[in-house]
Amino acid sequence: MSTTKLDSIKNEALAAFKAALSSKDLYDLKVQYLGKSGSLTDIMKEMASLPKEEKPLFGKKVNEVKQVLEAAYSEAEESLKKKEISAKMASEEIDMTLPAFAMPKGSQHPVHIVMEEIFTVMSRLGYSVRTGPMIEQDYYNFEALNIPADHPARDMQDTFFVDKTHVLRTHTSPIQIRSLETESLPLRIIGTGPVFRCDSDISHLPNFHQIEALCVDKNVSMADLKGTISFFVREFFGPGLKTRFRPSFFPFTEPSAEVDCSCPICKGKGCSLCKHSGWIEIGGCGLVNPKVFQAAKVPYPEWQGFAFGFGVERMAIIKYGIEDIRLFPENDVRFLRQFVR
Repeated sequence: MSTTKLDSIKNEALAAFKAALSSKDLYDLKVQYLGKSGSLTDIMKEMASLPKEEKPLFGKKVNEVKQVLEAAYSEAEESLKKKEISAKMASEEIDMTLPAFAMPKGSQHPVHIVMEEIFTVMSRLGYSVRTGPMIEQDYYNFEALNIPADHPARDMQDTFFVDKTHVLRTHTSPIQIRSLETESLPLRIIGTGPVFRCDSDISHLPNFHQIEALCVDKNVSMADLKGTISFFVREFFGPGLKTRFRPSFFPFTEPSAEVDCSCPICKGKGCSLCKHSGWIEIGGCGLVNPKVFQAAKVPYPEWQGFAFGFGVERMAIIKYGIEDIRLFPENDVRFLRQFVR
């Protein structure tokens, strides 16, 4: 009796699955026949009244019916989904005259914009770009640049040490030594890339970018250095800006100077960016120290040179009037959107 009833449930369910008109109706039928309170579950309760020898055969029959119904349900479900999608596509249309959603435009980071502008100006003077390793040997970062072992720059408060002989480079000057060792003279290069120092506040970052120019030729003087920087300042910040040079000290240049330019924002009249002085410090410069040439095995005074370097973030701050250097690494879309070109 139970087997006959089981066949009846199977045939009834198969017919119902085939006749279902929607996915919802099909799912309701699944619950009706295969659910926890469905017909197939109810008939399993009759197993308790069967003779012991008939129970295995009946259980096997129930499992076979269940597998047949589950396969039939999956087939019917797939068929209904295809029909519903086809009907939806036939009944819906895309109105091509509707205005499209506006897609926000991306932009280059201001640091990269400034670097490209610097390269463009300096390439007109014959300079080409060089890069170097960010994990640098102590020799290239310090010793070859006339920075002895007891120099304050080697203090762990200023420098990220990787191990006893390697550091995260603190400036792009090691590129000078590597280029002098491997390239033929005369030489005009721009060393660039990220540098690292243990410093972080409103005007300093532990990771920032530098550009550093090096010119090595015969009969190079401070006049050549001052003319190059003055040309660069006018081309980068705008015409009419003045430059001034103040005596300073750097181990790898002699003589050395700090470079100021008249404020590009107020044109030298005085504003909050230049602290109402009309002048802004932009970097350092000088003639290449003979000890640097000696370390790179370049004959001096047959060959002479000058070098100057700027912080790229600082140049962006001056050019665009940005008040806080910490805005650069945050990548706030509201900040970056201002630099869409």
